[in-house]
Amino acid sequence: MGSHHEVELPPTKHPIPPSRLTRLGRNLTVRVLVAIGLGVIVGVLWPAAGRAMKPVGDTFVNLVRMVIAPVIFLTIVLGVAHTSDLRRVGRVGLKAFVYFEVVTTFALAIGLVVMNVFRPGEGIDASRVPAADVSRFTAQGQELHFGDFVTHIVPSSVVGAFAQGEILQVVFFSLLFGVALASLGRAGRPVARMLERLMQVFFRIVAIVMVVAPIGAFGAMAYTIGTFGVASLVTLGRLMACVYATMAVFIFVVLGGVARLAGFSLLRLLDYIKDEILIVLGTSSSEAVLPRMLDKMERYGCARSVVGLVIPAGYSFNLDGTSIYLSMATLFIAQAYGVHLALGQQLAVLGVLMITSKGAAGVTGSGFIVLASTLSALRVVPVEGVALVLGVDRFMSEARSITNLIGNAVATVVIAKSERAFEEPARGG
Repeated sequence: MGSHHEVELPPTKHPIPPSRLTRLGRNLTVRVLVAIGLGVIVGVLWPAAGRAMKPVGDTFVNLVRMVIAPVIFLTIVLGVAHTSDLRRVGRVGLKAFVYFEVVTTFALAIGLVVMNVFRPGEGIDASRVPAADVSRFTAQGQELHFGDFVTHIVPSSVVGAFAQGEILQVVFFSLLFGVALASLGRAGRPVARMLERLMQVFFRIVAIVMVVAPIGAFGAMAYTIGTFGVASLVTLGRLMACVYATMAVFIFVVLGGVARLAGFSLLRLLDYIKDEILIVLGTSSSEAVLPRMLDKMERYGCARSVVGLVIPAGYSFNLDGTSIYLSMATLFIAQAYGVHLALGQQLAVLGVLMITSKGAAGVTGSGFIVLASTLSALRVVPVEGVALVLGVDRFMSEARSITNLIGNAVATVVIAKSERAFEEPARGG
């Protein structure tokens, strides 16, 4: 009787079940991919319309930035407050700092090696560099000092740190608040319960904001293509190819090796955070997914006390993609100007970048400022040479941001596993 019922159903009326179409339409990965594709089309065919899309992308990033400080505060405070052993918090912080320093130094070194082998800067006409374009970066670069960065960590005003979205200052205050709350014991539990409920509200806000993520990705991509075009990619194509290839090798070989040593699958982790990777690809901003990463890494199996420390700190100290780009851009400019850097000078570049890349952790648009400060410190390569990479920087920022994001995800799992604070998820996605 059941088979007779199956025959009577018209097989061609619904070739794809409506439920499947609905699921596809609701899938964030699909929606963001389609939005990025449409953004590229608009930017190429109608550049003026693409340039007009800038407010769309900026508004989405601002929507996310709006909740970053409170989400970081709540995650860290609750993570520390629920940790019975406060020495563990210090141990996690120390492990994270050592891991960040080792991996970012490795990233800087890889960038230098690739540039020495492929030398994409040779043959570039550096005489056509418009020096005026980069004056603001060079001025800020000369003012950038590591000492200022250290004093900048402690906020003069808690309200100011939250209002200005200073991640490091928020992290510092959150740690203090969490330790103080944990030290209160039973008396602090009502506050912790209230903060738990507040965090649910903020993560609901993040979920609402992510509904418009495809629109934000479309606007940012249309603006990038419409403003910078694809013509600039031809002249600096070799540099771009080297940067993208180096970051791919770093992700799959270096981070893949780290993941194997730590006992987890990098590919499974990448599949789990694919939505966040695509949003970063569309917006060129890893900040656009910071609140989601805090939630997703916890759901992936990492303890909240580890996630709350490693992810926000990683956004300042574990910038693998930025490190690779900075070392490659420095040598690219030197090659374009015909400046030969001996091995000792290249090691000096490594040393300077290890400091300056940390010194601009809380500075907006820090990539160029760090590059300018590095060239200023070296006094060998012309500082105005940063204008050479200005035209294609936006196209390489996606690679930087995605590599930074994946690097922080890997770091979180590695440190969680080393602390035995990781529960294997039932499913990868």
